[in-house]
Amino acid sequence: MTWFAAVARLRARREAGVLVTVATVRGHAPRDPGAKLVVGRSETWGSIGGGNVEAVTIDRARELIAASAAGPELMDFALNDKVTNRHGVQCCGGTVSVLLEPLPVVRAVAIFGVGHVGMELARVLARQNLDLHLIDSRSDLLTEERLAVLGDAVAGVHVHHTPLLPEEVLEQLPRGTHILIMTHDHAEDAALCDAALRTAHLGSIGLIGSAAKWRRFRKRLLTEGGHDEAAIDRIKTPIGLADITGKDPATIAVSVAADLLLAFEAEGVDEGARR
Repeated sequence: MTWFAAVARLRARREAGVLVTVATVRGHAPRDPGAKLVVGRSETWGSIGGGNVEAVTIDRARELIAASAAGPELMDFALNDKVTNRHGVQCCGGTVSVLLEPLPVVRAVAIFGVGHVGMELARVLARQNLDLHLIDSRSDLLTEERLAVLGDAVAGVHVHHTPLLPEEVLEQLPRGTHILIMTHDHAEDAALCDAALRTAHLGSIGLIGSAAKWRRFRKRLLTEGGHDEAAIDRIKTPIGLADITGKDPATIAVSVAADLLLAFEAEGVDEGARR
Protein backbone atom coordinates (compact mmCIF):
# COMPACT_ATOMS: atom_id res chain seq x y z
CA MET A 1 0.00 0.00 0.00
CA THR A 2 1.31 3.47 -0.87
CA TRP A 3 1.87 5.95 1.95
CA PHE A 4 -0.90 8.27 0.75
CA ALA A 5 -3.34 5.35 0.56
CA ALA A 6 -2.38 4.50 4.16
CA VAL A 7 -3.02 8.08 5.25
CA ALA A 8 -6.40 7.97 3.51
CA ARG A 9 -7.21 4.68 5.25
CA LEU A 10 -6.44 6.15 8.68
CA ARG A 11 -8.61 9.15 7.94
CA ALA A 12 -11.49 6.99 6.73
CA ARG A 13 -11.23 4.88 9.88
CA ARG A 14 -10.98 8.06 11.99
CA GLU A 15 -7.76 6.80 13.56
CA ALA A 16 -4.80 8.97 14.53
CA GLY A 17 -1.40 8.30 12.97
CA VAL A 18 1.99 9.78 12.14
CA LEU A 19 3.55 10.36 8.73
CA VAL A 20 7.32 9.77 8.90
CA THR A 21 9.65 11.10 6.20
CA VAL A 22 13.41 10.78 5.78
CA ALA A 23 14.23 14.50 5.66
CA THR A 24 18.02 14.55 5.15
CA VAL A 25 20.81 12.03 4.66
CA ARG A 26 24.56 12.55 4.95
CA GLY A 27 26.80 9.69 3.89
CA HIS A 28 25.45 6.17 3.63
CA ALA A 29 21.94 5.32 4.87
CA PRO A 30 19.36 2.61 4.17
CA ARG A 31 16.92 4.97 2.40
CA ASP A 32 17.14 8.24 0.48
CA PRO A 33 15.47 11.52 1.47
CA GLY A 34 11.73 11.39 0.84
CA ALA A 35 11.24 7.77 1.92
CA LYS A 36 8.07 7.51 3.97
CA LEU A 37 6.50 5.40 6.69
CA VAL A 38 2.97 5.72 8.07
CA VAL A 39 2.49 4.67 11.69
CA GLY A 40 -0.89 3.86 13.23
CA ARG A 41 -1.70 2.68 16.74
CA SER A 42 -1.17 -0.97 15.79
CA GLU A 43 -0.10 -1.03 12.13
CA THR A 44 2.58 0.48 9.91
CA TRP A 45 2.82 0.98 6.16
CA GLY A 46 5.96 1.65 4.14
CA SER A 47 9.53 1.80 5.42
CA ILE A 48 12.35 4.25 6.13
CA GLY A 49 14.98 1.51 6.07
CA GLY A 50 14.30 -0.81 8.96
CA GLY A 51 16.69 -1.40 11.82
CA ASN A 52 17.12 0.88 14.83
CA VAL A 53 16.12 4.05 12.97
CA GLU A 54 12.74 2.67 11.99
CA ALA A 55 12.08 0.93 15.31
CA VAL A 56 12.89 4.01 17.40
CA THR A 57 10.85 6.18 15.06
CA ILE A 58 7.84 3.88 15.39
CA ASP A 59 8.17 3.97 19.17
CA ARG A 60 8.25 7.76 19.16
CA ALA A 61 5.39 8.02 16.66
CA ARG A 62 3.17 5.96 18.94
CA GLU A 63 4.12 8.16 21.89
CA LEU A 64 2.95 11.15 19.84
CA ILE A 65 -0.31 9.37 19.00
CA ALA A 66 -0.91 8.54 22.67
CA ALA A 67 -0.24 12.17 23.66
CA SER A 68 -2.47 13.57 20.87
CA ALA A 69 0.50 15.68 19.78
CA ALA A 70 -0.23 18.17 17.03
CA GLY A 71 3.16 19.59 16.06
CA PRO A 72 5.86 18.00 13.87
CA GLU A 73 9.11 16.71 15.33
CA LEU A 74 12.61 16.01 13.96
CA MET A 75 14.77 13.08 15.07
CA ASP A 76 18.45 12.70 14.21
CA PHE A 77 20.32 9.39 14.00
CA ALA A 78 24.03 8.64 13.67
CA LEU A 79 24.56 5.33 11.89
CA ASN A 80 27.80 3.99 13.34
CA ASP A 81 28.92 1.26 15.73
CA LYS A 82 29.93 3.76 18.43
CA VAL A 83 26.34 4.79 19.13
CA THR A 84 24.33 2.91 21.76
CA ASN A 85 21.03 2.10 20.13
CA ARG A 86 17.75 0.92 21.62
CA HIS A 87 17.09 -1.64 18.88
CA GLY A 88 20.48 -2.82 17.69
CA VAL A 89 23.44 -1.42 15.75
CA GLN A 90 23.26 0.31 12.37
CA CYS A 91 26.73 1.07 11.08
CA CYS A 92 26.07 2.38 7.57
CA GLY A 93 28.35 5.32 8.38
CA GLY A 94 26.03 8.21 7.66
CA THR A 95 23.55 10.38 9.54
CA VAL A 96 19.80 10.58 9.01
CA SER A 97 17.22 13.19 10.00
CA VAL A 98 13.62 12.00 10.20
CA LEU A 99 10.49 14.21 10.26
CA LEU A 100 7.44 12.99 12.19
CA GLU A 101 4.14 14.70 11.31
CA PRO A 102 1.12 13.78 13.47
CA LEU A 103 -2.08 12.92 11.58
CA PRO A 104 -4.82 13.62 14.13
CA VAL A 105 -8.40 12.56 13.70
CA VAL A 106 -10.10 15.50 12.02
CA ARG A 107 -13.17 17.17 13.46
CA ALA A 108 -16.59 16.31 12.10
CA VAL A 109 -19.46 18.72 11.43
CA ALA A 110 -23.00 17.76 10.38
CA ILE A 111 -25.32 20.27 8.70
CA PHE A 112 -28.96 19.25 8.87
CA GLY A 113 -30.70 21.18 6.10
CA VAL A 114 -28.83 22.10 2.93
CA GLY A 115 -31.07 24.96 1.83
CA HIS A 116 -29.86 28.49 1.09
CA VAL A 117 -27.99 28.98 4.37
CA GLY A 118 -26.93 25.36 4.72
CA MET A 119 -25.42 25.30 1.24
CA GLU A 120 -23.53 28.55 1.79
CA LEU A 121 -22.26 27.18 5.09
CA ALA A 122 -21.17 23.95 3.40
CA ARG A 123 -19.18 25.98 0.87
CA VAL A 124 -17.31 27.75 3.67
CA LEU A 125 -16.69 24.70 5.85
CA ALA A 126 -15.63 22.60 2.85
CA ARG A 127 -12.43 24.67 2.80
CA GLN A 128 -11.48 23.31 6.25
CA ASN A 129 -9.74 20.03 7.03
CA LEU A 130 -12.68 18.20 8.58
CA ASP A 131 -15.33 15.61 7.81
CA LEU A 132 -18.46 17.41 6.61
CA HIS A 133 -21.81 15.61 6.68
CA LEU A 134 -24.69 17.10 4.70
CA ILE A 135 -28.14 15.79 5.61
CA ASP A 136 -31.48 16.66 4.03
CA SER A 137 -34.86 15.04 3.48
CA ARG A 138 -35.16 16.69 0.04
CA SER A 139 -33.34 14.77 -2.67
CA ASP A 140 -33.39 17.71 -5.12
CA LEU A 141 -31.04 19.64 -2.80
CA LEU A 142 -28.47 16.85 -2.80
CA THR A 143 -28.00 16.33 -6.53
CA GLU A 144 -24.51 16.07 -8.02
CA GLU A 145 -25.15 19.24 -10.01
CA ARG A 146 -26.03 21.30 -6.95
CA LEU A 147 -23.14 19.93 -4.87
CA ALA A 148 -20.63 20.34 -7.70
CA VAL A 149 -19.42 23.59 -6.09
CA LEU A 150 -17.90 21.39 -3.37
CA GLY A 151 -15.89 19.38 -5.89
CA ASP A 152 -12.57 20.91 -4.82
CA ALA A 153 -13.30 20.61 -1.11
CA VAL A 154 -10.51 20.14 1.39
CA ALA A 155 -13.03 18.51 3.71
CA GLY A 156 -14.24 14.96 3.32
CA VAL A 157 -17.85 15.48 2.22
CA HIS A 158 -20.48 12.86 3.12
CA VAL A 159 -24.04 13.21 1.79
CA HIS A 160 -27.07 11.68 3.51
CA HIS A 161 -30.53 11.69 1.96
CA THR A 162 -33.08 11.04 4.73
CA PRO A 163 -36.60 11.20 3.27
CA LEU A 164 -38.38 10.09 6.43
CA LEU A 165 -36.44 10.57 9.69
CA PRO A 166 -33.32 12.76 9.44
CA GLU A 167 -32.65 12.25 13.15
CA GLU A 168 -31.76 8.61 12.49
CA VAL A 169 -28.48 9.81 10.99
CA LEU A 170 -27.34 11.09 14.40
CA GLU A 171 -26.43 7.61 15.63
CA GLN A 172 -24.29 7.03 12.53
CA LEU A 173 -22.19 10.18 12.93
CA PRO A 174 -18.64 9.98 14.33
CA ARG A 175 -18.01 10.59 18.00
CA GLY A 176 -17.74 14.29 18.80
CA THR A 177 -19.52 15.48 15.66
CA HIS A 178 -20.68 19.10 15.92
CA ILE A 179 -24.33 19.42 14.91
CA LEU A 180 -25.87 22.40 13.11
CA ILE A 181 -29.66 22.26 12.70
CA MET A 182 -31.18 24.44 9.98
CA THR A 183 -33.79 22.48 8.06
CA HIS A 184 -36.73 23.90 6.13
CA ASP A 185 -39.24 22.51 8.65
CA HIS A 186 -39.55 23.66 12.28
CA ALA A 187 -41.08 20.32 13.24
CA GLU A 188 -38.01 18.60 11.80
CA ASP A 189 -35.75 21.00 13.68
CA ALA A 190 -37.58 20.25 16.93
CA ALA A 191 -37.29 16.49 16.42
CA LEU A 192 -33.59 16.85 15.70
CA CYS A 193 -33.01 18.90 18.87
CA ASP A 194 -34.75 16.25 20.93
CA ALA A 195 -32.88 13.37 19.28
CA ALA A 196 -29.50 15.14 19.47
CA LEU A 197 -29.89 15.59 23.23
CA ARG A 198 -30.55 11.85 23.50
CA THR A 199 -27.45 10.91 21.48
CA ALA A 200 -24.61 10.79 23.95
CA HIS A 201 -21.58 10.72 21.64
CA LEU A 202 -22.18 14.03 19.84
CA GLY A 203 -20.29 17.30 20.26
CA SER A 204 -21.89 20.73 20.31
CA ILE A 205 -25.44 21.34 19.06
CA GLY A 206 -26.42 24.56 17.28
CA LEU A 207 -29.86 25.67 16.12
CA ILE A 208 -30.69 28.45 13.68
CA GLY A 209 -33.76 30.57 14.31
CA SER A 210 -35.43 33.35 16.24
CA ALA A 211 -35.90 33.82 19.98
CA ALA A 212 -39.61 33.05 19.58
CA LYS A 213 -38.82 29.75 17.86
CA TRP A 214 -36.43 28.80 20.65
CA ARG A 215 -38.97 29.64 23.38
CA ARG A 216 -41.41 27.17 21.82
CA PHE A 217 -38.73 24.52 21.38
CA ARG A 218 -37.39 24.94 24.91
CA LYS A 219 -40.86 24.52 26.43
CA ARG A 220 -41.49 21.43 24.35
CA LEU A 221 -38.10 19.90 25.26
CA LEU A 222 -38.87 20.46 28.94
CA THR A 223 -42.47 19.30 29.05
CA GLU A 224 -42.74 16.71 26.28
CA GLY A 225 -39.12 15.67 25.84
CA GLY A 226 -38.37 15.28 29.54
CA HIS A 227 -34.99 16.99 29.25
CA ASP A 228 -33.68 19.01 32.19
CA GLU A 229 -32.41 22.59 31.99
CA ALA A 230 -28.75 21.54 31.97
CA ALA A 231 -29.27 19.25 28.99
CA ILE A 232 -31.25 21.83 27.04
CA ASP A 233 -28.52 24.41 27.63
CA ARG A 234 -26.25 22.28 25.42
CA ILE A 235 -28.14 23.69 22.44
CA LYS A 236 -26.71 26.99 21.30
CA THR A 237 -29.15 29.35 19.65
CA PRO A 238 -28.90 31.66 17.88
CA ILE A 239 -25.74 30.44 16.18
CA GLY A 240 -23.12 32.70 14.67
CA LEU A 241 -21.32 35.80 15.89
CA ALA A 242 -23.62 38.29 17.58
CA ASP A 243 -21.85 41.30 16.04
CA ILE A 244 -22.63 40.11 12.50
CA THR A 245 -26.28 40.99 12.01
CA GLY A 246 -26.76 40.55 8.25
CA LYS A 247 -29.54 38.19 7.19
CA ASP A 248 -28.56 37.10 3.70
CA PRO A 249 -27.51 33.43 3.50
CA ALA A 250 -23.83 34.05 2.70
CA THR A 251 -23.43 36.46 5.62
CA ILE A 252 -25.14 34.08 8.04
CA ALA A 253 -22.93 31.24 6.78
CA VAL A 254 -19.72 33.20 7.36
CA SER A 255 -20.92 34.18 10.83
CA VAL A 256 -21.81 30.60 11.79
CA ALA A 257 -18.57 29.21 10.38
CA ALA A 258 -16.47 31.82 12.18
CA ASP A 259 -18.22 31.10 15.47
CA LEU A 260 -17.62 27.38 15.03
CA LEU A 261 -13.94 27.87 14.19
CA LEU A 262 -13.51 30.04 17.28
CA ALA A 263 -15.00 27.22 19.33
CA PHE A 264 -12.55 24.78 17.73
CA GLU A 265 -9.61 27.01 18.66
CA ALA A 266 -10.87 27.29 22.23
CA GLU A 267 -11.03 23.49 22.45
CA GLY A 268 -7.44 23.04 21.30
CA VAL A 269 -6.66 19.52 20.10
CA ASP A 270 -9.70 17.80 18.66
CA GLU A 271 -11.22 15.38 21.15
CA GLY A 272 -11.54 12.86 18.34
CA ALA A 273 -7.74 12.61 18.20
CA ARG A 274 -7.71 11.26 21.74
CA ARG A 275 -9.62 8.13 20.79
